[in-house]
Formats: sequence, structure tokens, C-alpha cells
Amino acid sequence: MALFKGAGVALITPFKEDGTVNYKKLEEILDIQINEGTDAIIICGTTGESSTLSEEEHSDVVRYTCEYVNGRIPVIAGTGSNATYTAIDLSVKAQEDGADGLLIVTPYYNKATQKGLIEHYSQIASHVDLPIIMYNVKSRTGCNIEPATAAYLINNVDNIVGIKEASGDISQIAQIAHLTNGELDLYSGNDDQTIPILSLGGSGVISVVSNVAPKKVHDMCQLYFDGKTEEACRMQLDMLPLVDALFCEVNPIPVKTAMCLLGYETGGLRMPMTPMEPEHVEVLKKALSDYGLEPV
Repeated sequence: MALFKGAGVALITPFKEDGTVNYKKLEEILDIQINEGTDAIIICGTTGESSTLSEEEHSDVVRYTCEYVNGRIPVIAGTGSNATYTAIDLSVKAQEDGADGLLIVTPYYNKATQKGLIEHYSQIASHVDLPIIMYNVKSRTGCNIEPATAAYLINNVDNIVGIKEASGDISQIAQIAHLTNGELDLYSGNDDQTIPILSLGGSGVISVVSNVAPKKVHDMCQLYFDGKTEEACRMQLDMLPLVDALFCEVNPIPVKTAMCLLGYETGGLRMPMTPMEPEHVEVLKKALSDYGLEPV
């Protein structure tokens, strides 16, 4: 059974003016997500600025989120690292802190061979009981999970259950679906490819757009599952200008900016993320407004 089906939000991490985590604001945005129909919370992922959280902060945010959500929907913790044993430590701690599953990105900077990826994921999986979703995003890590590697891992490691595919390569994604024969839960990691990936048998999306439009992303997935594919496709196409605006600078700069523009007061970014360029802010404001999300 899939960890979740539908729209999982790749949640931002709100900060106070002094740069520390704003837990009261985190509660607020978690409630909004749940009330608007989001199907799962993905905490401390790329969009949550996990790479600039200390290990102590990372664990605190995961634990706090699990306790606050309190089983209302699944909480999936991002616990990836370029160091296998760091990823193991983060994963074990997330399990202790109450996470329902793990999202583990491929090793970045030092990268890995396909054999190395098999060893990396197998070692992490052997230390936890939680279901694991692999995260394939070559544009950020320089490391690609080949379809045959994904198939090997799903067939040989019991608690590896899914993959978040953000390669952007639909042919590769189709090959993964073919080789895993429905045994691997396939999630879109790109908001502009949600419906195409659902059409290949995907289980849903891990979405940046869900931060600002959770109900619409959930409803789009649900329409597809309900057989209303034309309506779902129309929602996907209508979303594209907003998706483009939310990725006109590196994620999570635009989505964090969008949250502030919409009045959520979720704070700034941690270096080396810097404030959005003024001309891009104007593009983002227009895209939000055109999508029915009025900046305050």
C-alpha cells in the first residue's frame, strides 16, 4: 500500500527574523495544508531548506511536525545526505521521532555509481523499518537513478517502496514504470509533470505548488483518480504559468517569496539562498494573481 496517494506538499520551513525556526508559524501552515486536503506532509526536504538546517534543527523540526500532525495525514521526513552514514543517522532519528516514511535524495557532490546507489540505499534501508521513497533529481545532485537500478532496489529491498522522479525525462520515467510493473510507487517531483506521470501509473506528486495552492493540487490529482481526466488535464495546463514563476529562480526562493507575498509571514531564506530579484518578484505576483491567489 502506498505511503500516500495524491498530493504531498514539499513544505517550506518558516523562519523568524533572527533566522531560527518559527514553530508557531509551522503549526499554522500545517493546519492549512491538512484543512485544504493535502494528502501528505514532506518535511525537511529541498523546499524546506534541509541543507542549511543543523542536524539538531532537522530532528527538532521532524519531531515537532510529527507530534503536531498527530496522525492526521502521513509525515514523510527528508533524510538524505551525500554521506551514507549521515543519512542513516538522520533516518534512524526520524523513525524515533515518529515519521511515517522517509524521502532520501541521491548523494550529491561526490555522487555515486549505480552500484554505489544500490549500496547507499540498501545500507540506509537496513537500519530502519520505515518505507523509503528515493528522490531522483539529477539537476541538483549530478547523480541519476537509472531505471534498472530503481527496479533492482524495489525487487531486493523490502522497505524501498517509491521514487520521487524529478529528472524531467518522461522516457526514463516510463521505463521505470515498465521495469517495476506497478510495484514501485511513482511520484512526480515536477509540478508541471503531475498528470503525465499519473497517466503512467503514478501515485501522485510531491509538490512545491501545494505550498500556495494545496486544494487545487489535491483536487487535480483526485479528478484524475476519479476518471475525470480532461478536467485534471485542464487544471494541469492552467497551473503552468504559476509553476514557471515558482521556478524562475532556484527553489525554494520563489515559493518562500510567494508565501510571504500571500501574507503567511514565513520569513526569509538561509544563505546561500538570497532574496528574489525584483523583476522576478513582479512576474511571480502576476502569476499568483492570474491563478486567483491575490498578493496582500
